[in-house]
Amino acid sequence: MDLHTEMLLDEYQAALPELERLLEKVLSKLREALERNEMLVTAVEGRVKTRSSLEGKLALKGAKYTTLSDITDLVGARIVTFYTDDVDRIASMVEQLFEVDWDNSVDKRMLHQLDSFGYNSLHYICRLPGHQFRFELQLRTTLQHAWASINHDIGYKTGVEIPRNYLRRINRLAGILEMADDEFSRIRTEITDYRRRVQSLVKDGKLDDVQLDGDTFSSYLQARPFDALNKRIAAINQAEIEEVPLNRYLRVFKALGCNTLGDVSRMAHQYENDAYRLARHQLGNTDLDILSSAVGVQNICIVCILATGGGKLGLVRLFDAVNGHNSQNESIAELTYEQAKNIQLI
Repeated sequence: MDLHTEMLLDEYQAALPELERLLEKVLSKLREALERNEMLVTAVEGRVKTRSSLEGKLALKGAKYTTLSDITDLVGARIVTFYTDDVDRIASMVEQLFEVDWDNSVDKRMLHQLDSFGYNSLHYICRLPGHQFRFELQLRTTLQHAWASINHDIGYKTGVEIPRNYLRRINRLAGILEMADDEFSRIRTEITDYRRRVQSLVKDGKLDDVQLDGDTFSSYLQARPFDALNKRIAAINQAEIEEVPLNRYLRVFKALGCNTLGDVSRMAHQYENDAYRLARHQLGNTDLDILSSAVGVQNICIVCILATGGGKLGLVRLFDAVNGHNSQNESIAELTYEQAKNIQLI
């Protein structure tokens, strides 16, 4: 070890507390910015280069560094994203958050090397205002990160050069993973577009054009289609309405033969008045002053089941679907059946 290397290592040892504080600040700023911008990522992690790692670096190219601050990766941070297009979104955030050393930053995604999938990170060299040392920030996807880790383990753990036939198989896998990375992003974009189209169709009332599924039913519920019936029912006892999730009724509507949101809407309108009559009979002699927001849709489903011949068994299945299977559902179904019978809904 030459004198210059020893001096740099001594400088490193003295600066180590400052480097650790820098890492804490960088990670804190990154996490705060990601949360503020509502960006979901797999990981935000970092490290301060160890003395042994620095020794190895200096042994290879120590002559190019005049002082310790010339070394740009003493502090390293990494953000691992789910999707490739999130890398660019986070990159834009980083450019506003830190001073970027453009001369030393590199977008390895632009190199397009055949065997570089796992190393296609975006590498920024950045600085926090007022800090002496720069730091390296890597942005990569989950698949890129996993591939880099696996390839490093395969390629470097044994210290033996890998034969060409194995390298060829590794590179083929890299190509498959790169295609998967791109396809995940493409699928997410298409799903987002689909949801926007659904929301537009629901807003325009074109419900027959919208197939009934989890996404479309959620969009339909955002329009609060059962609010008017709930308010009519709540007025019986001047009750308050407590909001509860209604997504569990999706399986009920499907079981009742609904294939589109239009089918759901027509069923709701067809049985709305009888659903109100049933609620009036159920609540008329009670002093209940808090009702679930599911009261309207549940009574619509009850009336439909009875009108289409589902009987008590159909009611049991309804309550099993929305409340979970338990022994009380049969008793509730029996009581509901008798209530409906009393007002000649059966």
